[in-house]
Amino acid sequence: MTEIPIHDHYPQASQLVYGCMGLGGGWSDVPAEEKDVKEAQQIIETCLENKINVFDLADIYTFGKAEDVVGQVLKATPSLRKKMVLQTKVGIKLTPTHAVKQYDLSPEWITSALNSSLRRLQSENVDVLFLHRPDPLMDLDDSAEALEKLHKQGKFSHLAVSNMHAGQIAWLQSAISVPIIANQLQMSLQHADFVEESITTNMKEGSQSGFPRGTMEFCEQQNIQLQAWSPLAQGIFTGKPSASPSPAELATTKLIGQLANRYSSNPNAILLAWLLKHPFNIQPVIGTTHIGRIKECAQAGKVNLSREDWYLLFQTARGNEVP
Repeated sequence: MTEIPIHDHYPQASQLVYGCMGLGGGWSDVPAEEKDVKEAQQIIETCLENKINVFDLADIYTFGKAEDVVGQVLKATPSLRKKMVLQTKVGIKLTPTHAVKQYDLSPEWITSALNSSLRRLQSENVDVLFLHRPDPLMDLDDSAEALEKLHKQGKFSHLAVSNMHAGQIAWLQSAISVPIIANQLQMSLQHADFVEESITTNMKEGSQSGFPRGTMEFCEQQNIQLQAWSPLAQGIFTGKPSASPSPAELATTKLIGQLANRYSSNPNAILLAWLLKHPFNIQPVIGTTHIGRIKECAQAGKVNLSREDWYLLFQTARGNEVP
């Protein structure tokens, strides 16, 4: 994979990001075991060998165990840290630890959650701190002040957001001097509302798009890197079909296989190449824990889909031609 300058002050980063949500032994209160640490180390080393150097975490992933196993790997092999761009997220509280699932971007929770993440990661700082979800109860000035303080303490180098639209990003940036350098959103061939909102302008059907209108263009204009979570659509086109696949899903799966053969590649790389074709330099966040699939995904940068094939994939997945 090629390296891209995400931001003027951001380290060189790979086009693909490895999402660590599946590390740590699963979403349970069973503590991580040695085999989970070994799995994390093998995955990190495989990613680095395949020029994937950005690792995406969150305090909630497998209830903190994902950060824990990555931290144990970094403690055992400290030299890996300098090779990695480490990003984590804060801002979600899950049940049953908390009475009700909620988003919390209060100064107290941001500070507490980040410090807990750093302890688990056994690291003095992370390269990028993401605010995981918008919190309707966030006091802008108080939270901005807390973030400024944590940044000055060196606990994170860069600030980013996840699942925010243009207005929310601009509002947050108005109160904080630390530049917001990335926005992570759900984007894939299955979840292609980011394309729908651009091609259905001035059409009634465009009002049904769940993607925040204008956010892609705002991020590009403001030099905010776009990252795509769930870019492989949970594997529905590449080996894990839905319980009752639609005609569009079946047709898309077949087409992806045909294109994989035509481009001398593989279905996972074709799916990612569809995102990489977009001119806004999207960074897909892959989450598979299968070594073979990681290597397949790493081939995406070698696939340059034609314009016709890009639109053919989009048309097939949406179930009808573009308007």
